[in-house]
Amino acid sequence: QVQLVDAGGGLVQAGGSLRLSCAASGSIFSINAMGWYRQAPGKQRELVATISSSGSTNYADAVKGRFTISRENAKNTVYLQMNSLKPEDTAVYYCKAVIRSDYSTRLYTYWGQGTQVTVSS
Repeated sequence: QVQLVDAGGGLVQAGGSLRLSCAASGSIFSINAMGWYRQAPGKQRELVATISSSGSTNYADAVKGRFTISRENAKNTVYLQMNSLKPEDTAVYYCKAVIRSDYSTRLYTYWGQGTQVTVSS
């Protein structure tokens, strides 16, 4: 059994900062890519940022220069530092991880439960 628990959301004023975290736990053999996605009301879920197992990163154009994704492999945890937040960043943020469990050679995608980020103007 593998699960992701994400946390760190909240209410912040425009221009402020938040740091999200997502910890994977359970019978984990290895973790490949990890990432953050978000879904605003009435919109489709969209990619925010991803990070590979070697640390290569990729960002959506809307967050480049403001958000930073990082991971701590020893803790099976991925972070998203969000600075200079804007009202349009308001959404539920979900972490995602591609994981090989102890019981299989296959890779599976897991999602966190989501954490709400609200940016007021």
